[in-house]
Amino acid sequence: MNWIASLFVAALSLNLIIEVWLNIKNQFHIGLKRAKVPDEFQNTVSLEAHQKAADYSRAKLQLARLGLFYDAAILLFMTLGGGFQDIYNYWLGTEMSPIWRDTAFLLSALWFISLLHLPFAVVSTFKIEAEFGFNKTTPKRFISDLVKQWLLMAALGVPLLWVILTIMGEFIDSLWWLYTWLVWFGFQLLLMWAYPKWIAPIFNKFTPLDNPEMQQRIENLLERTGFESNGIFVMDGSSRSGHGNAYFTGFGKNKRIVFFDTLLETLSPQEVEAVLAHELGHFKHGHIRKRLIESAVLSLGALALLGWLIQLPAFYQGLGIETQTPASALLLFVTVLPTIFFFMGPISAIKSRKHEFEADAFAAEYVGAQPLVSALLKMYRDNASTLTPDPGYSAYHDSHPPAKIRIDHLNSLDRTA
Repeated sequence: MNWIASLFVAALSLNLIIEVWLNIKNQFHIGLKRAKVPDEFQNTVSLEAHQKAADYSRAKLQLARLGLFYDAAILLFMTLGGGFQDIYNYWLGTEMSPIWRDTAFLLSALWFISLLHLPFAVVSTFKIEAEFGFNKTTPKRFISDLVKQWLLMAALGVPLLWVILTIMGEFIDSLWWLYTWLVWFGFQLLLMWAYPKWIAPIFNKFTPLDNPEMQQRIENLLERTGFESNGIFVMDGSSRSGHGNAYFTGFGKNKRIVFFDTLLETLSPQEVEAVLAHELGHFKHGHIRKRLIESAVLSLGALALLGWLIQLPAFYQGLGIETQTPASALLLFVTVLPTIFFFMGPISAIKSRKHEFEADAFAAEYVGAQPLVSALLKMYRDNASTLTPDPGYSAYHDSHPPAKIRIDHLNSLDRTA
């Protein structure tokens, strides 16, 4: 086992140990708190809703724990076990040109990995989500969505991979990684622009908001905050799930505000306004732009690292690849490097929680803290989100602050207003 393999196995093992420990710790902590609603939520959350959230969270944690071992086994099998090389050997036996052969290899390898993960998606959707009353999708729709995802992956992936592999082939001894990064970053921007109008409607139906009171509140809020959008839409989230949410998508003049229909069924117009104000806060504080820049810098650094690794035979040999080509290097890049740099996840979560506090403060300034508190409590209840996560697990994983900390922060803003 060379040093690349040793580093990979060590990182995979350390990540697995941390994740399993935190998972068990969180499940145990939620179980201990199941019998009683936290004092600060006694007047707003029933014991039945609190226990449902605890049971739902624990069921998801159990499945996730199995998934941790399963994912690690798949990664080891595909790399050190020679799975990627076996797929490559199949395509080497065809008469395709090298560029199309390598494109087919990359797409088929990624598709095969997604296929291996399919059983967990089925259990999550048709067992856990159904057991707790959230699943609204049918097997037919589930399969239809899956086929659409695969077709979309092929439609977008083939031209992108062809361009990248062409660049790598032409400039492998120079700055291929910089040119590849330019293509990748441009592709991301194109997807962000195209997603609201062209991609999202492939999977869901979007209709203009048809609620005069809510429409007027939203338009007034947009005017007060100086925000422009290309429309306010309602998404048929109830066709697949009972969960509710709201989000912004797109950029420039192609931004859209989207509410799940399930969310609008439970929140008052003022609460919807507060949720929207929170999302506006992310834009006004430049969180989307900052994350995009951060992603660009990190991806440039990662590709520069790959530019060095691609020259090392130990990189391929240590990860189970005999055929040393740009395509095999690229596949190892997207599947193995995230495992080695797993510690970036908690760092990203810390920044995300800071952004959530800033967005909450923005909403409190323009709408008031209490409407957002009321909306959050309803969303915690309706989505069966636990009010009592383990602090260590939450600090390591959660992109949003725990319920108590977040609501205490909003209440403090309300007192100082």
